[in-house]
Amino acid sequence: MSRIDELLLKIEQLEGELETELRAKREDLEYTIRRHKVRFSREIKEKQHEFLKKWLDYVYDSGPLIILTIPIIWGAIIPCLILDLVVTLYQYICFPIYGIPFARRRDYVIIDRQNLGYLNWIEKLNCMYCGYFNGVIAYVREVAARTEQYWCPVRHARPVKSVHGHYRQFFEYGDAKGYREGLEPAREELARKLREEVLNRKK
Repeated sequence: MSRIDELLLKIEQLEGELETELRAKREDLEYTIRRHKVRFSREIKEKQHEFLKKWLDYVYDSGPLIILTIPIIWGAIIPCLILDLVVTLYQYICFPIYGIPFARRRDYVIIDRQNLGYLNWIEKLNCMYCGYFNGVIAYVREVAARTEQYWCPVRHARPVKSVHGHYRQFFEYGDAKGYREGLEPAREELARKLREEVLNRKK
């Protein structure tokens, strides 16, 4: 295993540890998740409500310059919606042909901050927007990553600022023999691995 492989594996392990810590934090903050919905006890809801800031105060404290940016930031929702639709159609049409299991959109687009009692309706709306937009970007990245691993699983010559989870399986830059001999087996392994993940989620 090369040093690059070791570092990429370490990143994956740290992501697993992060998920474990986030689960533990849920218990500290006294909430549960049932059927994809967040549940707080009545006592916790009442405590959260004590920190609610009135929406008029929230707008006033934001200042005029921030208010003027609202049409710009919300205007970006239109290309995001189109991107969401196009990528979803793409994977549902093309992935069965390639033999690649679908990326589950709901694993990436998570909108749940509106359940927090200390957010006013404007903050909740903004949080729903951010959850949707960043979720779509993560979802699109996963679809693109699966596509990249199928069609061109070659690492870049230059360092990449942020790599996706499939990058570790890519061939070294310049490894012509490895690429030609290993491309089809790599495609089969991608499909097998993703099918296993789907089966494990159903258990």
